[in-house]
Amino acid sequence: MSTQREATQDRIFTVPNSLSLARLVGVPLFLWLVLIEADWWALGLLVFAGLSDWLDGKLARILNQTSKLGAMLDPAADRLYILATLIGLTIRDIIPPWLVALLVARELAIVPIAPIVRRLGYSGTLPVHFIGKAGTMCLLYAFPLLLLGDHDGAAATTAKVIGWSFAIWGAGLYWWAAVLYWEQTRQLLVAGRGSPPASGPPGSDPPGLGSAPATDPTGGQEGAETSR
Repeated sequence: MSTQREATQDRIFTVPNSLSLARLVGVPLFLWLVLIEADWWALGLLVFAGLSDWLDGKLARILNQTSKLGAMLDPAADRLYILATLIGLTIRDIIPPWLVALLVARELAIVPIAPIVRRLGYSGTLPVHFIGKAGTMCLLYAFPLLLLGDHDGAAATTAKVIGWSFAIWGAGLYWWAAVLYWEQTRQLLVAGRGSPPASGPPGSDPPGLGSAPATDPTGGQEGAETSR
């Protein structure tokens, strides 16, 4: 049973993975469209990315095609779209540098968590938290609205106000998730101080850790990974 599950997790060529890969390929195209101010095409691509993000998680569960690769590709695509949008909107003076600094600082703040968890003897990392996923989704809603807000008219003004609301909420949730991840890490440090994992062979995972996909109520294809 365990061997069959590991084989399933090691699959590469799956429908969800293909969708995640398509999102990754679209990142440089999206950035180019933003920079040349082809905003409607950029927004269309971003809508596709958002729909495929939702769809690959659904298909992974329906088709029983969850995999370790999918657990890495899905959050990587989200991060790269956020990074590409930050770069493009900063260059176009749509968002201020302080927002970029705030979001980049958050990513740097959680970088040490994975090596700490591995040093404790666990093969997995922390499960994706709902708060982090919610923060990511807020940011993914905020950026296209801010892009629309760079135009003229009442609709653009409304989009800008709503976009900034999502951006502020997203940044707050993003940092809240970072605090939660560090609290989980602290608890593992306290529990594991002076002793290896309580049960299982070397490298086995404690409750809440491991390579199996974490339950995500928002429908993403996330695995046990501190990615949001």
